[in-house]
Amino acid sequence: MSDAPDNARNSSSALEQLRQLIAQHEQQPDRALPTERELAERVGVGRREIRRALDVLEEEGRIWRKQGKGTFVGPAAPVQPLMLHALPQQSNLLEVMEARLQLEPGLAQLAALRASKEQIALMQRLLERMQGISAAEDGDQHELWDSAFHRAIAEAAGNRLMLGLFDAVDAVRRDPAWQHLRDEARTPARLNAYDHHHQRLVQHIAQRQPEQAAAAMREHLTALQQAMTEALHSPKEESP
Repeated sequence: MSDAPDNARNSSSALEQLRQLIAQHEQQPDRALPTERELAERVGVGRREIRRALDVLEEEGRIWRKQGKGTFVGPAAPVQPLMLHALPQQSNLLEVMEARLQLEPGLAQLAALRASKEQIALMQRLLERMQGISAAEDGDQHELWDSAFHRAIAEAAGNRLMLGLFDAVDAVRRDPAWQHLRDEARTPARLNAYDHHHQRLVQHIAQRQPEQAAAAMREHLTALQQAMTEALHSPKEESP
């Protein structure tokens, strides 16, 4: 018997809900978060997805763990985005990519101007974690770190409204109904290209090159858009 509903086993959805839980615990940093088992039951995912989400949060510096004591919020309170409750319920991946192309180059440009050394170091760590995962073998985990990498850039931009917009668009992008299209768009050759894009992004941000950072993000998202378009229009295999 599965320990999570069929429609809820997703590390990204676990991460999103844990971010909200952490926000509630900010005023009580000495109080441990619930156990992994309790979190899994509360969020509605498996313990593996909870552990993956906690790994991202720990890498971001939003939580810390002490063996035998539990998991705690800190060392620094996360930047809280402005939540958009009126998020449109109907969209598609092409609309999402259009929105990302309008938003994320600007975020990369601002990040190159405003990112702290700690934020740049976080981007580098997230990139390393992403590079250490085979997307072909574990697309869920690879996608989790990829989303965290892009969010780190959005947060480094230092604009809470734009961060809220990013989170809103990202929530639509990660809709489980489109998982098969994201999987189809992910090939070894494309992943190698995306890795190169990510490296250039971090390099331009670290070297305080806003125009180049924006151009690198635009190139990356254009490639993603093309991959999604091809996946959407590829011939569907008929069932036997």
